[in-house]
Amino acid sequence: MSDAIAGYGAVDDREYRRRIRAWTLYDWANSAFATTILAAVLPVYYSQVAGRTLGSAAQATAYWTATLSISLIIVAILAPILGTISDLKRGKKKLLALAILVGALGVSMLFFVGTGDWLIASAAFVIARLGFAAGNVFYDALLPHVARDEDIDRVSTTGYAVGYLGGGLLLAINIAMIFTLGNTLGTRLSFLSVAIWWIVFSIPIMRRVPEPPAAISTEPGGLLSITFKRLGDTFSHLRSYKELLKFLISYLIYNDGIGTIITVAVIYGAELGFGSIELIAAILLVQFVGIPFSIMFGKIPSKEESKRAFFLAFVVWNLIMLPLVGIGSQFVLSEDVTGTRPPAYEDTAGAVGEGDYAVDSSAVALGGVWEADGEYAVTDDAGATYALAYNGTTVRVHYSEGPDRGNWAVLIDGSIVIEDDEPVIIEAYNPAVHEGVDIDIAASEAGEHLLEIVNTGEADVASSGTAMVIGEATVMQPPRTSDLLAILGLLFVVEAVGLAVAIVVGRLLFSGLADTMTTKRTIILALIVYSAIAVWGFFLDSVVEFWFLAFMVAVVQGGSQALSRSLYASMSPKALSGEFFGFFSVMSKFSAIVGPLLFVAAVTVFGSSRPAILGLIVFFLVGIYLLTRVDETEGRRVAREADEAAAAAGIVESG
Repeated sequence: MSDAIAGYGAVDDREYRRRIRAWTLYDWANSAFATTILAAVLPVYYSQVAGRTLGSAAQATAYWTATLSISLIIVAILAPILGTISDLKRGKKKLLALAILVGALGVSMLFFVGTGDWLIASAAFVIARLGFAAGNVFYDALLPHVARDEDIDRVSTTGYAVGYLGGGLLLAINIAMIFTLGNTLGTRLSFLSVAIWWIVFSIPIMRRVPEPPAAISTEPGGLLSITFKRLGDTFSHLRSYKELLKFLISYLIYNDGIGTIITVAVIYGAELGFGSIELIAAILLVQFVGIPFSIMFGKIPSKEESKRAFFLAFVVWNLIMLPLVGIGSQFVLSEDVTGTRPPAYEDTAGAVGEGDYAVDSSAVALGGVWEADGEYAVTDDAGATYALAYNGTTVRVHYSEGPDRGNWAVLIDGSIVIEDDEPVIIEAYNPAVHEGVDIDIAASEAGEHLLEIVNTGEADVASSGTAMVIGEATVMQPPRTSDLLAILGLLFVVEAVGLAVAIVVGRLLFSGLADTMTTKRTIILALIVYSAIAVWGFFLDSVVEFWFLAFMVAVVQGGSQALSRSLYASMSPKALSGEFFGFFSVMSKFSAIVGPLLFVAAVTVFGSSRPAILGLIVFFLVGIYLLTRVDETEGRRVAREADEAAAAAGIVESG
């Protein structure tokens, strides 16, 4: 059996499946960049290693944010230009190959980034981000040429599912490598692994997927002049694609909320006091759970899928039961299992409780001769001691590194603090002054303790300085304790029961609703789930809730993005797929601006990110409303007529 695909003519089923597998495998290839580079590893490495010689940790964060913004602006400018060029010149695959090589080169450059190499790290990231984003333009533009119209939702969501698996698998390998080989070497090797992974798993799409036809231009002028004229024509004639334009506006708004949740989830969890293990494991949870749910969402709009009522019932079950069980478990299980926030440490007669304490506080005793230097206390005296009597477990000490700093010993209750069978020594020498450095010092158990930091009078081998510069101390909130195995077991029970319920009553209760589910309505369902996530995120304050919320994000994250891509593809003229997906890429990038600014404003005004999490519901509700105004049937009809007119006029190449 064979069928025609846009620009390729008739293709037999066996070859069709091979092309689909090759196309989706590119999601496996480039998702390694999204997980290891964008989300999990590089931001921390940039702050702690590449930006270590900057003036402060805040300055390193500012430089990283500026790097993200620069890469975003470059991509937003180039994406529609590159997309249009790929339509005019038969070379989507060639341009994709070039983008892959550029991205892999940028990632490989990160291997050589060491302490203080923030400029190299920024340049390498911008290059890699450009390759990643440009590659996605050409990859997405191949979708309407690879998949038949009736399969486009399924193929798009399968790509996302495969990407989740590939990105999550390499991230797990890289995390193990970082813990095994050490932070610096393991991290640098993880960057190199992304480049290798990206190139190797891009080979199938290059070998198996044919180059689609290009639009034949009869206009005078060179390629660039024609490109810019076409872009101008696209802007002026967008009214011919009214439904597509309405969808783009809706997508711009709701994708801002989705992208913000993706980028701030780990930071928000850290703000709430969740441990690094819980946060990293939650990232992996989202990656792997997203695989089956991405596939499910791709099947819900398919009229040929016999199990669509079952899939719909299972999604609705998760929408209802994940919040109920996640929140309710706190009232049934102990706080040691759920990770509920313990009571704050209080002041006692002889010790301070939870809170921030400046060096001139009466609660802090200073031994030796000290001088004030802004927010810091400075001494050169050997034996000078910074002391804090506190009630709690962990104290975070804020200090400054620099070229004149020496080595300082750390004691709790008169005993030297030991970590990894070695005494803790703060080695504060740095070639440049670096303020805002933190060290966490923990007692073995909660209670009243005396923390002492003693200037040993010894210099680092690279310096003759012996200064000690100490700033604010923070008695940290009680650590959360949780049982991740128990939480995973609870999640397993919820999902197992949900599967059973969906099998038994799914067809009975949801067949009628499933028959009405189009691609647009399935996206709306995902946005309803995201609205619930925003409300729940505002109130959550336990590890079990965070994990159940992460699972809920995994239910809709891949499906919502994949169906958005496929709906856009189905309403775009195939002869201009590169150009239109260039605009789609721009929308994706600019939709990452407002949400993060909302978080900056919330922290500035309220001192917390919670109001910003709740505020994200506006993006989803407005996006839902605008999406209801989109007539997807009309949008597809207009795109189909545009392709037929282009073919009749002879302005599209034959395959």
